[in-house]
Amino acid sequence: MARRYFGTDGIRGRANMDPMTAEMALYVAMAAGSHFTADHRRHKVVIGKDTRLSSYMLEPALTAGFTAVGMDVLIAGVLPTPAVAKLTATMRADLGVMISASHNPFQDNGIKLFGPDGYKLSDQIESEIEERIDSFFAGRAQEVRVDSADLGKVERVESVFGRYLESTKRCFPQHLSLKGLKIAVDCAHGAAYRIAPTVLYELGAEVVAMGVEPNGTNINDKCGATHVEALQKLVVEQGCDIGLALDGDADRLIVVDEKGTKVDGDQIMAAIAEALSADGSLVRNTLVATVMSNLGMERHLAARGIATERTQVGDRYVLERMRAQGYSLGGEQSGHLILAEHATTGDGLAAALQVLALMQREAKPASALLTRFIPLPQLLLNARYSADKQPLDMPEIQAAIRDAEVELEGQGRLLIRKSGTEPLIRVMAEAEDAAMVKRLVTDLRDLIAQLGA
Repeated sequence: MARRYFGTDGIRGRANMDPMTAEMALYVAMAAGSHFTADHRRHKVVIGKDTRLSSYMLEPALTAGFTAVGMDVLIAGVLPTPAVAKLTATMRADLGVMISASHNPFQDNGIKLFGPDGYKLSDQIESEIEERIDSFFAGRAQEVRVDSADLGKVERVESVFGRYLESTKRCFPQHLSLKGLKIAVDCAHGAAYRIAPTVLYELGAEVVAMGVEPNGTNINDKCGATHVEALQKLVVEQGCDIGLALDGDADRLIVVDEKGTKVDGDQIMAAIAEALSADGSLVRNTLVATVMSNLGMERHLAARGIATERTQVGDRYVLERMRAQGYSLGGEQSGHLILAEHATTGDGLAAALQVLALMQREAKPASALLTRFIPLPQLLLNARYSADKQPLDMPEIQAAIRDAEVELEGQGRLLIRKSGTEPLIRVMAEAEDAAMVKRLVTDLRDLIAQLGA
């Protein structure tokens, strides 16, 4: 189903430019709010945000839109995405909104919507909301505005930080403690800048924090889950047992072991999957991952009786498969990890606590616990293209892709896909032969960039 505004992770774009404008935020709120206010009772929405400068522009616009259709608004302030999802369900709200562009630079922003169950909205509901947005831009917004006596109310809720803090701590086994661990945590100057260090400290760890001084423009800037170089250096210099890197909205996790080595989502998923399997809590001994996860992980888990089911890229699709089949664990190589017992979306901090619990139970260093398999050589490169072109429809590019697939047949795999949030074509290959992988991916990336410019 083609969608005009929503990508794989909400609506996203450069702040104050189409589609990420205050006007769009206003209409998104009116459209989503009117969708969830079909009956005659008081409805409410929880709004959270990350630390981007533009979040302070979008929050009041969303508030105006929701109140205009009669929804009461609970302003949660700066909180991680998984906190907003969880609070939406536990506070019995009809809708949750997170203002964030996740790992993107501060110039971008986005709007993510959660239903009353705390899960992201379905493609069908997002398409219906898009139709309403278009009708509002066409001048039909008056149809959903309520009478002045029925406008929604607005309340800033100060208790949400403590509620999420306590619920997150409950993700860690009560009989264990983080005492004796020195943990470096990089909060990316983002939504978890207060809560992540606090959780780790209250569970007993010695905490070395970085990325905890947001100024509106430094979110994800050379820090966080997509830029772990500074954390790697900090872990080694400070003699930490482990480093935890969150992204701007704290829904993903990348780990740095005590040697300063980066550990991606595949290794983390494998470690958690094996631990859950050992205690009988990995439902049907199955992990849900995307097509981007390394084939080495799949082979490693298969040898231990753990199946891997793959979905298209996007944590929403991982979660859809998990919900449909009742699976307990899923995630992405990029660090989105979903633990059905603890969260309704990716939760970097909850995932980190599972890794830390494993370290404490087995009394082994992070490097030993998180090197589960030898990954096949894999390379992912991005090719930027002009918005008015469709590179993947071009005969020259289609022929080059077919040639690469023939060369890889029986040795590895090739994955070509459009980004759901940016005008990029992602080119990925993996195989035993690293030189072949580099050549095929580089040649395809260069061709797509050239013809798509």
